[in-house]
Amino acid sequence: MARMKFLCDAERCIECNGCITACKNENDVPWGINRRRVVTLKDGVPGEKSISVACMHCTDAPCQAVCPVDCFSTTPDGVVLHNKDICIGCGYCFYACPFGAPQFPQNEAFGVRGKMDKCTYCAGGPETADGSEEEKRKYGSNRIAEGKLPLCAEMCATKALLAGDSDQISQTYTSRVMQRGGRPQTWGWSSAYGE
Repeated sequence: MARMKFLCDAERCIECNGCITACKNENDVPWGINRRRVVTLKDGVPGEKSISVACMHCTDAPCQAVCPVDCFSTTPDGVVLHNKDICIGCGYCFYACPFGAPQFPQNEAFGVRGKMDKCTYCAGGPETADGSEEEKRKYGSNRIAEGKLPLCAEMCATKALLAGDSDQISQTYTSRVMQRGGRPQTWGWSSAYGE
């Protein structure tokens, strides 16, 4: 079974924010929430790099581990989804996530800030029928059910943002590293996770 993942090639990202715009437009993301953001490393100094960051749909997701009401689920493809009907807005997931993916529509106290929102990998939601109007309203587009990749990756002008099966992404990135003069063991699922 494929493990769906994101990878941003920092050598290619030009900080155009096309991925952010594509996500917001495709999914009608509420004001104040960014399911994806571009982070600049070493801003203003030689060696500056930018990367596009969102939910990385972790294999052992810390947000899922700390949720007191079990509103997270992982699809067979490895996409971590969040059920807004079960969420109580406690914020534990926000503090557990190393990528800052969970977002809240308001900066208020517990229970008043609203339901958490995060990247769905354009896979819709966990409890609604694929492609339903309710699913689109709550979670955004379900491009995965249509056989498409997340729009953020498809709209990336430099193809810095890769999405899809982790093995294929690893092969693509490895070939890019090799073309740049890197070593074959520099990247890969087995290097990162020892499998």
